[in-house]
Amino acid sequence: MTDDAPDGVPGVPPRTGTGRAAPGPTRSTAGAPAAGAVISLLIVDDHPVVRDGLRGMFESAPGFSVLGEASNGVEAVALTAELDPDVVLMDLRMPGGGGVDAIAELTRRGARAKVLVLTTWDTDSDTLPAIEAGATGYLLKDAPRDELFKGVHAAAEGRTVLSPAVASRLVSAVRSPGGEPPSAREREVLALVARGTSNREIARELFISEATVKTHLTHLYAKLGVNDRAAAVARGYERGILGRSGPGAG
Repeated sequence: MTDDAPDGVPGVPPRTGTGRAAPGPTRSTAGAPAAGAVISLLIVDDHPVVRDGLRGMFESAPGFSVLGEASNGVEAVALTAELDPDVVLMDLRMPGGGGVDAIAELTRRGARAKVLVLTTWDTDSDTLPAIEAGATGYLLKDAPRDELFKGVHAAAEGRTVLSPAVASRLVSAVRSPGGEPPSAREREVLALVARGTSNREIARELFISEATVKTHLTHLYAKLGVNDRAAAVARGYERGILGRSGPGAG
């Protein structure tokens, strides 16, 4: 059998031992997959069953290629650099390295891959940090199959993807009394306050001064529309800023 084009010719994929072109995504000049091209994926989740299910779902559908899997954020950053996927499907709460830190690191490195969060959590304490860190989209694991496929396509093209529940929460956060949502550091302080931690202990744990802790609390009270620690904690749970989940949940 005679090859149609020799190996090594620019724009022509190398051939495998079977004489067929090796699979791989085709990208436009902007870096996103060209129309009709295969979208490459990296699946990041700490539960093997979830990873297997997602891999099977995408590999059984045309237009997708799963390049690899990671069980935590640290592995995700390393594999993204190695495999250069179009889209990273990122869980958030994972032992050994969470999704938000991984998203922030990928953003810092200027990774080409778009990050689409896929998790069970839709509270403000999860959605806002992930989006602030640089996630292109945020979907919940109960999303229908077709919605997930469309979300991956949209993310690969650089379009924002939000599940209806998450979009509603973000709109509520913007419209809520106090306007601006608490910062990541303010949420850390509030979480420690909810555990009954004193200002001195908070300062020691976060390596900041007690004066800085008091400043964070003052900002929190204003943003949450409250006047004391107890009310801030109650409002935090009410708005989903404080969660009640255990470690390792995804």
